Amino acid sequence: MSMDVGSKGVKSDINVTPLVDVVLVLLIIFMVITPMLQRGKAVTLPDAKLVSELKSGGDPIILSVTRDGKTYIEKEEVKKADLAPALEAAMQKQPGAPIMFKGDRDADYKVIREAILEVTKTKVMGVSLAASQLKDETDVKGGK
Repeated sequence: MSMDVGSKGVKSDINVTPLVDVVLVLLIIFMVITPMLQRGKAVTLPDAKLVSELKSGGDPIILSVTRDGKTYIEKEEVKKADLAPALEAAMQKQPGAPIMFKGDRDADYKVIREAILEVTKTKVMGVSLAASQLKDETDVKGGK
């Protein structure tokens, strides 16, 4: 280990390669994990002007109705006739958990209404309806 005494000074370059490596690894991790964060079946939610956050009850039980009329509790498909017993079983696993209803924007209203009527057969106190909040005034006026 010799030191060059006659050099012009200390070289203070930043080695960016490890930083880029770490950022790329984090990017890949987030790209893989992000789709897993969505709960319930993927649906296109209707737009709403005013959307409030779910404030109480903890982690909700997700009830989804897709465009093609299929009903899901979390990611498990449930027949319409079995919806009320399946919801009661889910509520026994998570006592006091609220129900979050996600209906696809393009689903037939009759199917959504039937699913909500099945929910009323259970002992749940209320159901929260999921919606996407409109971003600005052009969205409200139908510009988007």
